[in-house]
Amino acid sequence: MQTSKSFQLDDFIAGWIGGASSVVVGHPLDTVKTRLQAGKGYKNTLHCVLTIYRKETVSGFFKGMSFPLASVTVYNSVVFGFFSNTQRLISKYRYGDGRHPCGMLDLTVASMLTGLMSVGLGAPVDLVKIRLQMQTQTVLAENLHLAGNVSSGTNIPLRSVNIPSQRLYRGPIHCISSILQTEGVQGLYRGAGAMILRDVPGYTLYFIPYTIFCDLLKSDTKSSPHPCSIWLAGGLAGSISWVTATPADVVKSRMQADAQLQRKYKGILHCIIHSYKTEGIQVFFRGASVNAIRGFPMSATMFLTYELSLQFFRSL
Repeated sequence: MQTSKSFQLDDFIAGWIGGASSVVVGHPLDTVKTRLQAGKGYKNTLHCVLTIYRKETVSGFFKGMSFPLASVTVYNSVVFGFFSNTQRLISKYRYGDGRHPCGMLDLTVASMLTGLMSVGLGAPVDLVKIRLQMQTQTVLAENLHLAGNVSSGTNIPLRSVNIPSQRLYRGPIHCISSILQTEGVQGLYRGAGAMILRDVPGYTLYFIPYTIFCDLLKSDTKSSPHPCSIWLAGGLAGSISWVTATPADVVKSRMQADAQLQRKYKGILHCIIHSYKTEGIQVFFRGASVNAIRGFPMSATMFLTYELSLQFFRSL
C-alpha cells in the first residue's frame, strides 16, 4: 500500500471506503438540505421531509444518489489522501521526518490546501447532485416562457405553474452532457467560487476539531483513540464544520441549482444581495439544523470507517 515514507496510497483507499459509507448514511438529509436551500414551498425541515415523503415516497430522499455514490467516494478518497500526505510533506519539510506529529499551524495549512484542492473535483459532483435533487421542484412559468403562450382568460397563476412530469435530466450522465452542451465546461463549475468560500474554512473546521477531540478523548498521549472516540470526534467535527459553512453552502446551492435557461443570479455577490433583499438574513442559515443533524452521522461514519480501514491496511 505504501510507495514511500512521505507518500502513501492506503490513505486514498481508506478515504474511498469511508466516502461510500458516508454517502449512504447522509444522502437522505442532504436531499432535504438542498430542497430547503434552493427550493420553494417548504415551511421548515419537518414540512420538507413530510412533503418529499408524501409526493415521492422514500425513494425521493435517495434521488440523485447514484452519482454521489460513484463520485463522492473518489472525492473523499482524494480529500483524505491529499490531507494525510500533505501533513507528511509538511512534517518532512519542517522537521526532517514525515512521521513527526503536525502542530496546529501545520494542520491548518494542510486543511486549507485540502479545501482549495477539493473544489476542482467537488464542484461538478455537487452541481450534478443538486440539479438531480431539484428536478421535482415547481417550474416557474416565466422561465419556460409560458407567458406569451397562455391565453389572457386563463386562471392559471403564471408564477406557480407546476409540471410534475417535467424532467430535464434523465440521469447523471445526461445531466453532465446537457450542462456541457448548454453552458460549456464552465457550467460544471458554476458556484465554484462559493464552494471555495465554503470549503477552505470548512475543512479547517473539520480536521482540526476532529484532531482536538480525538486527543481529548484518548486515555493517554501514546495510545490510539478508541473506535467510540473516533466516532464521537468525527461526528462533532462534522456538525461544527457544516453549521459554520451553511451561509456559503446556501449561496453555492442556489447558484448550482440556477440552470442557464432560468438563470437568476449573475454571480456570488448578486446571489448574496438578491437573497438578502428578498428573504432576509435568515436565508443564509436555512438548512443549518439539517446540516448539524446530517453532519454528525455522515462524518462519524466517514472518520470511523476511514480510521478502521487504515488500521487494517497497515496491519497487513
